[in-house]
Amino acid sequence: MHRIVDKMSVMDSNIGLTAASMLEEMTEITGQNLVRMEVEDHYKFIKQLGKGKYGQVTLVIHRQRGTPMALKLLPKTFTKRQNFLYEYCVALSLSTHPNIIGMFGIAFESSEHYGFLYEAALQKDLISIIKPSEGVPEPIAKKVTSQLVSALEFIHSRGLVYRDVKPENVLLFGTDCQRIKLTDFGLTRPKGTLLKLVSGIIPYTAPELSNSQNGEAVPIDFTLDTWAFGVLLFCLMTGYFPWEKTLRSDPFFEDFIMWQQTGSHEELSWHWRKLTFEAMDMLRQLLALNPSERSPVNKALRYLNYPWIVDNWKSLQELK
Repeated sequence: MHRIVDKMSVMDSNIGLTAASMLEEMTEITGQNLVRMEVEDHYKFIKQLGKGKYGQVTLVIHRQRGTPMALKLLPKTFTKRQNFLYEYCVALSLSTHPNIIGMFGIAFESSEHYGFLYEAALQKDLISIIKPSEGVPEPIAKKVTSQLVSALEFIHSRGLVYRDVKPENVLLFGTDCQRIKLTDFGLTRPKGTLLKLVSGIIPYTAPELSNSQNGEAVPIDFTLDTWAFGVLLFCLMTGYFPWEKTLRSDPFFEDFIMWQQTGSHEELSWHWRKLTFEAMDMLRQLLALNPSERSPVNKALRYLNYPWIVDNWKSLQELK
């Protein structure tokens, strides 16, 4: 058994090294052929689709072809050229999957920005349809689940850890989530990459990263995505975060730890009671505290034919 485990670890390590090598080659070639142009010369700005700390996404139309596109612009003052090239190449290498955003293969630099273009999601993102304290209808939650599993498995098969599973990065195509697509690969890294927790702890932060606050680097693994995926499913089903921080100082997370360790769910907060036994069992495995015991994302597929929300939830809510 130990020999089998050791062999699998070596294989996983090799996958990560292969991914890193491939991306290094892609970024080098892309950097050598990076086009220089001013955006306004080729594209007409329509409206801003999103804005973050490090850049913005704008809906544009190609002036000659009339094609609508999403343009991601990263200001040079805050962006390292290598980081831009890396994000673009990761997205491009994964864009063949139907649940990952499609790329146009256009990357460039202007006088003030780096930029690349991808397909526009005119129906916003997953966070826009999650109702606070309600979530989304169960059939929609299950549609999202099956598609996210497919996308994440594909990313993992390439030796990469996505590291940014959250509703804001799930774009909607079509009504009722018939097609959803992952976007934003700035944090994606090859499996085994050593990383320190450099930003604040949020609900999606796996506990093994929260425990590395003393500056120790942690080799990242697919299980980081599994944890964040489990938190996202909880949000879909309930309209709540299960906790604010994955720290014992957070009372909701402390209660969750007790449930994982003892099996007693009596102390869990009220919004857990919306979930059926099967849904809680699914989350127990996706959100295992020990990453070596955490199930892979595809374990969620086994629960698609079971109910996730208790039948009398609304009656229970009225009695609360």
